[in-house]
Amino acid sequence: KNVLMKTFIKQHPLFSYFLVTFIVSWAGILAVSIFLGMPATSDKFESIGPIALIPTLLGPPIVGIIFTHLLYGREGLRSLLARFLRWKVPVKWYLIALLFVPVTLCLILFILSRFSPAYYPKILLQPDKTNVIITGILTGLFGGGLFEEVGWTGFATPELRKRYGVVKTGLILGFFWGLWHFLPVYWGSGNVNGELDWSLFLPGLFCHYTVLVPYRVLLVWLHEQTKSLPPVILMHASLTAFILFILNLNEGGLPLFVYYTCFSLILWAMVWLCAKKVRRTHCSFPS
Repeated sequence: KNVLMKTFIKQHPLFSYFLVTFIVSWAGILAVSIFLGMPATSDKFESIGPIALIPTLLGPPIVGIIFTHLLYGREGLRSLLARFLRWKVPVKWYLIALLFVPVTLCLILFILSRFSPAYYPKILLQPDKTNVIITGILTGLFGGGLFEEVGWTGFATPELRKRYGVVKTGLILGFFWGLWHFLPVYWGSGNVNGELDWSLFLPGLFCHYTVLVPYRVLLVWLHEQTKSLPPVILMHASLTAFILFILNLNEGGLPLFVYYTCFSLILWAMVWLCAKKVRRTHCSFPS
């Protein structure tokens, strides 16, 4: 059985990776939901959610490391570690990774706030601003970039790049990245009675495909330019930290839809421009 499994994984590495990653990542939520319900009540999600989401966080990197070893042995692990430790890249890539999201979101919020106070960012309205910033940074690094990208960029991106260009790789991986978020968001979108709060669920679902898919194209592009994981990790962390915490809105529903829509339009415009340049120059992506 083990031989058959290894053979199947070697023949279908991407299918196997996504399948096993989803099983591992969703296992904790499905197990806890037996006792807490689906979706969970808002208070139960706040208290138990972080524990149930640990397998979700560990799924992409653990499966990515295991599959790298199965397919490429120690040499593959050394190559993965080398990209993880390759931090000496031009400063401009770190600036793009760290500043693209906050600068773009600040511009969007500045314009939208001229029309409604609903678009004042959370950092301006919360009394404990330090806590919002620290929570955002730590969640972005450890609840997003640091763990996830070992799998998404460390394993899945190179495998997809063997068959597809940068843009198509980003679109395919972005689709699965968005889908991977579905169950955690659904489970965490319950109200005090455990009923689905559509004002929480729908904006998140919307964001996962209109924002995450094009953003993944940019992450693949960044990795293509640097062959390094640290800038990609930081760019992922920047998205999580700012759009979910520091520059998030206090209101859900329509304002959040508008906010996400504006950001997604900018992202898709960048993807379109980059894809157009790729076709014109017949290269992966412009430097």
